[in-house]
Amino acid sequence: MAPRAWKILGSIGAGCIALVVMCGPRSLHVQAQGTAAAQPGAQPGQFPGLVPQGGLPQGNVNAGDAAAAAAAVHPLVPALEIARKGLAGIQTKVTDYSCTVVKRERIDRDLKDHEYMFAKIRQRPFSVYLSFLGPDAVKGQEVIYVDGQNDGNMLAHAGSGVRAMIGTVSLKPESMLAMAGNRYPITELGIENLTKRLIEVAEHDKQFGECEVNFYPNAKVNGRVCTCIEVKHPVPRRNFRFHQARVFIDDELTIPVRYEAYDWPQEQGGQPLLMEEYTYMNVKLNNGFTDDDFNPRNPSYKFGMK
Repeated sequence: MAPRAWKILGSIGAGCIALVVMCGPRSLHVQAQGTAAAQPGAQPGQFPGLVPQGGLPQGNVNAGDAAAAAAAVHPLVPALEIARKGLAGIQTKVTDYSCTVVKRERIDRDLKDHEYMFAKIRQRPFSVYLSFLGPDAVKGQEVIYVDGQNDGNMLAHAGSGVRAMIGTVSLKPESMLAMAGNRYPITELGIENLTKRLIEVAEHDKQFGECEVNFYPNAKVNGRVCTCIEVKHPVPRRNFRFHQARVFIDDELTIPVRYEAYDWPQEQGGQPLLMEEYTYMNVKLNNGFTDDDFNPRNPSYKFGMK
């Protein structure tokens, strides 16, 4: 069997929020279209309750406030303050969380179908358990990674078919096989990593302008009330990593629950190209996870290890 027949998960949107707040001196003066709705490729009814639903309110509700703030201070400064407070809250108040992750990525110019995963994540030591819910090609697949264990490797197995006969494999997170079909390694997964990268990249990108920023309160992601930050770089530049991006912060949980990023259109007047989107649904904080939740010998899992 060819090695690339394995489709092992990397991380879900690590570094995403980091890219979202590159700001400039202007505000965006366009109407936002609904964004968190299911994208083409999801099969209606196949995963009831898992496909992200929702969108943005219409209009630039904070255009005046943003313009006034931009005249007095670089708009990235208040975003950095929010990020630092958010990181402090995550590090002191969140020990672990579970969620359903909906992922879609463009790999080698090819926009893949949605993937659906149930995830358990622990902050210290950094630990991840993933169980794939769909589509059928990856359904039943499981992945475990624990910082400092298994020689730094992730453990994974396929869910069914010929691939499942191989059993559990041990892979370096950034190896070619582990990264096949993924934009990020599993070691970069998680809301704490996202927020750290936000601060790092935002500090660097304060030197750049030429960016349009919009804020949307009362945005919705699958019925959850969020605040959305939308950023657009109108002109392609070497220092910009995306044309347009949006991050949705859950107002109650105060964590990012959706991220989407687009490349510049291929032709004048064309539509932006979706590069990646990640949605965290059914988030439950502080479940009290133990080592057993990240142990491949857990009898609830199917790694086949004793």
